[in-house]
Amino acid sequence: MEVEPGKRAADVLARRLYAAGCRHAFGMPGGEVLTLLDAFERAGISFHLAKHENAGGFMAEGTWHMSGAPAILLATIGPGVTNAVNVVANASQDRVPLIIISGAIDAVEAATYTHQVLDHRAILKPICKASFELTAGAAGAIADKAVNVAMQMRCGPVHIDVPIAVAGAPAEDYPWQRARLERVRPVAGEALEAARGWVAGAERPLLIIGHDAILDGSSEQLREVAAATHIPVMTTYKAKGVIPEDAKNVVAGFSLSPLADSHLLPLVGQADVVVLAGFDPIEVRTGWRNPFNLDRQKVIEIAGEVNDHYVHQSSVSFICHTGEGVKALFAGIERSLAWSRCTPVEVRTALSTAYGQSDDWGPAAIVDEVRNTLPSDAVLTIDTGAHRIVASQVWQSSAPSCLLQSVGLGSMGCGLPLAIGAKLAAPDRVAVVMTGDGGLMMALGELSTLSDLELAIPVVVFVDRSLALIEKKQRERQLPNAGVDFPGDYDYVQLAQAFGGSGCEVNSRHELAGALTKALAAPTFSLLACVIDRQAYDGRL
Repeated sequence: MEVEPGKRAADVLARRLYAAGCRHAFGMPGGEVLTLLDAFERAGISFHLAKHENAGGFMAEGTWHMSGAPAILLATIGPGVTNAVNVVANASQDRVPLIIISGAIDAVEAATYTHQVLDHRAILKPICKASFELTAGAAGAIADKAVNVAMQMRCGPVHIDVPIAVAGAPAEDYPWQRARLERVRPVAGEALEAARGWVAGAERPLLIIGHDAILDGSSEQLREVAAATHIPVMTTYKAKGVIPEDAKNVVAGFSLSPLADSHLLPLVGQADVVVLAGFDPIEVRTGWRNPFNLDRQKVIEIAGEVNDHYVHQSSVSFICHTGEGVKALFAGIERSLAWSRCTPVEVRTALSTAYGQSDDWGPAAIVDEVRNTLPSDAVLTIDTGAHRIVASQVWQSSAPSCLLQSVGLGSMGCGLPLAIGAKLAAPDRVAVVMTGDGGLMMALGELSTLSDLELAIPVVVFVDRSLALIEKKQRERQLPNAGVDFPGDYDYVQLAQAFGGSGCEVNSRHELAGALTKALAAPTFSLLACVIDRQAYDGRL
């Protein structure tokens, strides 16, 4: 096949990514990636300048949650790649199809040159599903491989290293087509029939839904089963909204709150049949290690990958599409699977007030007021910290991917850039950030990105002048206070104004409701500094 005049390897790569649905790329460019940046723009992929590669990767992730297309992070050689290591590791643990594209020194040059020359593939290999080096003759194939590997269950990051000369080299493209990922049903037979019998005869069944249900697009099928059977449902934080949380049979979300665990783990122990629908234990903490008693419980696991993590075990396991597996398991079961006793309802009621969401002021009251003020389909992004645990329990999601955070890795500095990416990909959706003061400081430069992109996103800051979760653990271990407090009394109003936004200090529900209403009508971002007591999370986690 003849090479199209003017087509470079970078163009082939960019066009393939565009064909995969990618419309946005993020990063901090260097001279080694300028050809790639140009190719993105020519292909119709808008490049957005982040102030740090870590933030750029989270912005890219935000676009994936809204669009379903792979996320793209562009990094230059050396420090560009090393700056991105955290967000790539986050993508690995949070199952994000992040394609990180890095510039590289040409092999001929590297033979007699050392400045900033690092083995990018060796650095990223432990935290990527795959790593490729682009060649001009196979640019299209490598792009397709990267997309396929990144999007296959479970999703994850893929790296493409692009030598400078290769990016600009004439390239040919072949009409390869990505294989369709077919929905795989559980194999009919003795194991499936036994599992169906357990569900049909259950007196206290429980459906636990995890993030795989979103990755493989199973929300509609799971909603149909839950609505038809009335089976009690629990979801991980990342699966919140797969079943709308105002449904009466949704008990609660769970992942990392000891307070929630004190209510939910006893409920799990009372179930006679537990169905794990796309439950990926990367989300949970040690309290969820081996929570099932297989001597008296039947545990049916429907997962995207073989269980080799040993966090829990099951009576039977089906490796298949979550929705298809659940449909096959519940097919023909027409009776209500609600418990005759009201234990799940009682647990839901207990948790509805456990975090203090009815308080006049405090962390949960802030979350509750934001939830009440914003539309039901608003997208909330949460940074890591004590506020995340409270917000993840109190926030009610009406649909999948309305609550975005770093769960597996628990990375600080993610909340603000996640919202930027989500808003770019879904400009008609309301997006709001919740961050601690520590998380905000870690991503402070991205306030300028908000301003540059004219994104009118409210940024709700929980101001307690400390790393609250770590400070709490420090006190619980009876250690002296050290290294967890912020001595400065920062002026958040002036800070917001300096970056081109507006700001206000908030000390009550009434003030917060008014500030949010004003922020939603503002032409640029608003920083709402919600001042809370230094130990406001005691008894609420």
